[in-house]
Amino acid sequence: MVASTPDPALTPAPAARPARWAAPTLIRHLGMAVLAGLVLLLVSNAIGDYRDYQLAEVAAYVVAVAGLTVLIGQSGQISIGNGAFMAVGGYVAALSLADLHWPLIAIGLAAVAAAAVAGAIFGVAAARLRGPYLAGATLMLAVALPSLATRFQSVFGGDQGLGFFVTVPGFLGSSISLIRWQAWVSCAAALIILVLLANLLRSRVGRSWRAVRDDEVAAALAGLNVARLQALAFVVSAACAGLGGMLLAMWNESASPGLFSLTLSIQLLTAAVLGGLGSLSGAIWGSAVLVLAPTYLENFATSHGMTAATSASVPIVAYGVVLIVVMLAFPSGIQGGLVLLVQVTRIQPIFRRLTTLVRPRLGGLAGRSGALARQSPTAGTEAVQPDPIDSQPVAEPQERGTT
Repeated sequence: MVASTPDPALTPAPAARPARWAAPTLIRHLGMAVLAGLVLLLVSNAIGDYRDYQLAEVAAYVVAVAGLTVLIGQSGQISIGNGAFMAVGGYVAALSLADLHWPLIAIGLAAVAAAAVAGAIFGVAAARLRGPYLAGATLMLAVALPSLATRFQSVFGGDQGLGFFVTVPGFLGSSISLIRWQAWVSCAAALIILVLLANLLRSRVGRSWRAVRDDEVAAALAGLNVARLQALAFVVSAACAGLGGMLLAMWNESASPGLFSLTLSIQLLTAAVLGGLGSLSGAIWGSAVLVLAPTYLENFATSHGMTAATSASVPIVAYGVVLIVVMLAFPSGIQGGLVLLVQVTRIQPIFRRLTTLVRPRLGGLAGRSGALARQSPTAGTEAVQPDPIDSQPVAEPQERGTT
């Protein structure tokens, strides 16, 4: 009797495991930004005007440093001239407010668009430059562009610059100070830029940037337009710098050549390296160090009896020391060091648990080996009895034909 095999069509399929729902990247980033915005709102209401003043400055630097860290860390291009794009955004914002009287949102969009156009022009022109040649070209841009303000004084105001004065909206009443309003605007702009950049880096464009950064030849062989991707990276970085320049001009209440000097470009690069190139979280850490460290260091030097000239030089020395220490101890910046610290703290409990489980077993093995060593000496010298099977004689084969 042949056993019948069940029909596969009639066999019920195994129950599928319920799929875990994963929030889309945009929703996850928006949720984190809303939570961070609520925290910043509570912090801003709890601190004074001076800390709000510093918070607005940190947020303005975060916007610019985030664009720079994307340019260097993700696309692999060196730039020492993002301060020039900040100058473009700052002056366009000041002109839009003084001549056109646009609202603040329109002024921000105009600053972003103008800086993006400048970045596109420079990105196309510098598409064939690499390494120190690209760094030199951006350095020339950082030196030459702000000097146009003194060349065309009737338009840009010369050394005095252009005023950039905003007012608190009427619906907020008189309980909100101007400095707190500036801090709120700067923090909101920084959160929006961070969300947009985070989603951009997880998109096809971000993956293409990383492919170009790792190997341009391989990326070109894979069908990527290397020159277009590099120019696009300059556009994104310049647009972020333009918005950061508008926020910095609003914080300073003026756009002047002294605000967008070569020192600003070097400070942006320092903040990006300290925080961690290619990391948006590193842009926050680097900007915080850039703004908060000089104040605390100057206060520390003054409290220890140093003169005003010496106290002013302490932050410069500290920048160099901190940069050297971070590069030696944490080559990936502050954010890379924090990630490494979190990994170590996660591994240590696991190592301790494994040690707790293995140690009793090792103790048991040691006890058994000790017991065997304490046996009688004759136990190991007894004669080995032959195996009964091996001791039986082997029967010789009989010749064919014999009985």
